[in-house]
Amino acid sequence: MTTTTIKEVMSTSLVMTEPSTTVAQAATVMGASRVSALLVADAGTLVAIFTERDVLHALSQDFGAAETPISHWMTTNPVTTSPSASVEDGLHVMLSGGFRHLPVLETDGSLVGVVSIRDLGRAIADH
Repeated sequence: MTTTTIKEVMSTSLVMTEPSTTVAQAATVMGASRVSALLVADAGTLVAIFTERDVLHALSQDFGAAETPISHWMTTNPVTTSPSASVEDGLHVMLSGGFRHLPVLETDGSLVGVVSIRDLGRAIADH
């Protein structure tokens, strides 16, 4: 039996934004793109992730948060995985860390994808 890798199940359609994007703009992009997380880049380098949970957290803390930059609410230096990691390893990282998305980086640090807990669940169910 072969092990399924992150590369086989990750999304390569990356929805990116910048730290200066407002919470409202980010929520609009997520809705229009049908994603629940945005990858945040500065000068082309991954610096953070901003998720639906971050939108809820921001709005629950401050009614004016919709107009503030996501830099106030995003998760900086997010945990990442490699394309060669196993689906099981990715799932373990997510469950132990309490999050639902992992950016996927090559060994040179280049961003090549993102994987969700849903992607991993499907892969395990299909296997």
